[in-house]
Amino acid sequence: MKIIDNLRRYAVSTFFLSGLCFTINAQTAPEASPPKAKESEVYCAGFIEYAPAPYRFEIVGGEQEQERRVYSAGDYVYINAGTAQGIRNGQEFSIIRPRGQFTTKLTKKKGWLGVYTQEVGQLRVVDVKERVSVAVITKSCETILLGDLLRAAYPRPAPDLSAERTFNRFADPSNKKRGRIILARDGQEMISTNQVVFIDLGEEDGLRVGDRLVIYRPVGTGNVTRFRDEEVVPNASGGFESERFRGGKFSNQSQRVKDGNSTGIFGPTVNTPEIKRRRPQLPRKIVGELVVTNVQRRASTGIITQVAQEIITGDYVEVR
Repeated sequence: MKIIDNLRRYAVSTFFLSGLCFTINAQTAPEASPPKAKESEVYCAGFIEYAPAPYRFEIVGGEQEQERRVYSAGDYVYINAGTAQGIRNGQEFSIIRPRGQFTTKLTKKKGWLGVYTQEVGQLRVVDVKERVSVAVITKSCETILLGDLLRAAYPRPAPDLSAERTFNRFADPSNKKRGRIILARDGQEMISTNQVVFIDLGEEDGLRVGDRLVIYRPVGTGNVTRFRDEEVVPNASGGFESERFRGGKFSNQSQRVKDGNSTGIFGPTVNTPEIKRRRPQLPRKIVGELVVTNVQRRASTGIITQVAQEIITGDYVEVR
């Protein structure tokens, strides 16, 4: 029996032992399911909502407010609504914090994109009075404050975040919808994998949850510090060789000449800016990919799934 137990993982096989025949059925391991977005990436990401409805409900107190002003998961808080406003036991709300209308020079869209809203947690109503209710905070994305607003909680799909095995850093454009990364969560400007970003594409552009976008920028751009794009080297001159050994009159550090055949070492020189001006169009520089997790009217939220190098706010995106 011990032999049978040890061999259950293998393919169907027949063994002869002490004149007895044993047939063992295989128990193949199930295929690993693709990674899904975590709850913190779906429910704590935030969004840019174009025309939010007025929020009537808010957190107005806390059970332990005599000694604290911030709250987190497990704490009991009070909300300014009860049976008179239709609140019932077990009802769940998202806790949000609108930060204001969002505009940016990084987009070609006119007007504002919406109200940038942080998602700071979730709560569940546990005791309802006539005009006030008690709720327990079930999830906290960051510290929760009195005055944070509530909106009805609803389930959201967790998109597949598996990275493509083949990542073509020189892929041709898909010629589908294009936009830009206009913001990253927590105001980050240098972004990497598993971080949340916001893009200026939304429902009006046909975007859907689960869409994958390529992140790119023009080649030669993206530095935090700008350098002068030219060569700084000594002018060509003679006499580099010693008088005794005559090693040669050329210097490896002197400027390059365009046509050494006819002008020698003192002719017109080659320089990097000129080369860039007359070269053909180069492939764009692909720096990563993202998956869309939340779509609003004019903007969407996404998670970086793959990078070739650091990503920055202002990088371009294109639907795959």
